[in-house]
Amino acid sequence: MASKESCILPADIMESQLATIDLLTAMFPAPGELEIPESTTQCVEKLRDWCEDRASKPSNIPSSIYLLVCLPIADGDRTIQVNVSIPLQCEDPETIDQPPPLGYSLRQPEWMSKAEVAEVASSIPEGDALEAFEYFQTEASRFLEIKQSQAVSSEDRGSGGPVVRVWFYFPSLSTRKKRDDMVNLAPGYSLTGFVLAGKPGVLCLEGASSDIDSYMSFIKTHSWGDIPSHQKKVSERFRETEGTQRVFSGMEEITNSLGERGGQRANRGDMQALEVWLGSKGLQEAFEKVIF
Repeated sequence: MASKESCILPADIMESQLATIDLLTAMFPAPGELEIPESTTQCVEKLRDWCEDRASKPSNIPSSIYLLVCLPIADGDRTIQVNVSIPLQCEDPETIDQPPPLGYSLRQPEWMSKAEVAEVASSIPEGDALEAFEYFQTEASRFLEIKQSQAVSSEDRGSGGPVVRVWFYFPSLSTRKKRDDMVNLAPGYSLTGFVLAGKPGVLCLEGASSDIDSYMSFIKTHSWGDIPSHQKKVSERFRETEGTQRVFSGMEEITNSLGERGGQRANRGDMQALEVWLGSKGLQEAFEKVIF
């Protein structure tokens, strides 16, 4: 079955799209904050004329027009560039009663990897431009904090010292971005270990005691900064000190590598599988002290 040919939006809906452009222009008046291509400006002028005098529809109207917004982020020295697409067409002008939603994409800044940009773009909230821009600023600032934390040398973090292994217990650990921060921040503190999400959740860290303490302080203050203090439920269950050697080569999340998960939302980890996995690494004693 052939798809319907797209048509220009009804005039009243088009006026809403043009009002969005006016709003963005008012929000970003400073030079460099908002870039509007000449082709977009010409199209907007043609559409404004039509909305005022609807005698005949304009021709050669594209499916969307585009703007570029430069959003400042936390440190004040950097921006993140967001391409905004504003739809001008729809399949059935007779039935549409709401303006089509705006589209957003990021231009990769030099301090973010392609994977990080893809991760941010995968969870853009559906809503108005203000909500989307706030989301981009928050997420970009979070990634920048991680980069800056990893750039700090181990000498700046403390005096180092012998390797210890510390086990933390969470009654519940679920938020994806919080778990990602746990993994991504650890190498900057010279830490290895693993994260297990679910009910319960487990965090194991290997490294210098001072580095582990600094890491946990940063996590609680920055990554978990938006969580009420009474919800930051984590307890240190076990600290291995004398003669401890690293067992893990890096920091990873093992949530999806231990088999099936139970619970109504599949959030209850398989503790038997965890016990077997830790036992294979010579950490059976730790399992008994942390889980029971």
